[in-house]
Amino acid sequence: MKIKMLVALLAVCAGVALAAAPMSVQIQSCKVRATPSQLGKIVATVGYGDVVQAGAPQNGWYQVTTSGGVVGWVHESALSKKPIAMRSGTSDVATGASSDEVAMAGKGFNQQVEDKMKREGKLDYTWVDKMSKFEYQPDEIALFRAQGNLVGGGV
Repeated sequence: MKIKMLVALLAVCAGVALAAAPMSVQIQSCKVRATPSQLGKIVATVGYGDVVQAGAPQNGWYQVTTSGGVVGWVHESALSKKPIAMRSGTSDVATGASSDEVAMAGKGFNQQVEDKMKREGKLDYTWVDKMSKFEYQPDEIALFRAQGNLVGGGV
């Protein structure tokens, strides 16, 4: 009888451990992928502050379920266990802060600081702005990895 009770208790504990937990997206735009890989097919996109249900991490990736019911994989660097309350366009932000402003403020930076540094010639975002617009296809990334003998290489 004690063994049956112990087995039942272990089964319940395992179920609780495997249950999904809410996590917040901590980047501006996050791609949910079909497989736990940077090259996986994109099945959905979630935004800054969105909450997903995440399982246990596996090699740096979480299997998640979006609020729309899409199941896929997100890299751990894009998620936070802490809730993110401030989102542009919601009642949480009475001042109307944009997601860009919230992200910059989280880094101790705001538009006024950026403008002042530009005026003083201490800041030049020309190449950062250009690089942020670059987009690469999965086959280009795979080729780059293969040519450089990097992990995940192969076409």
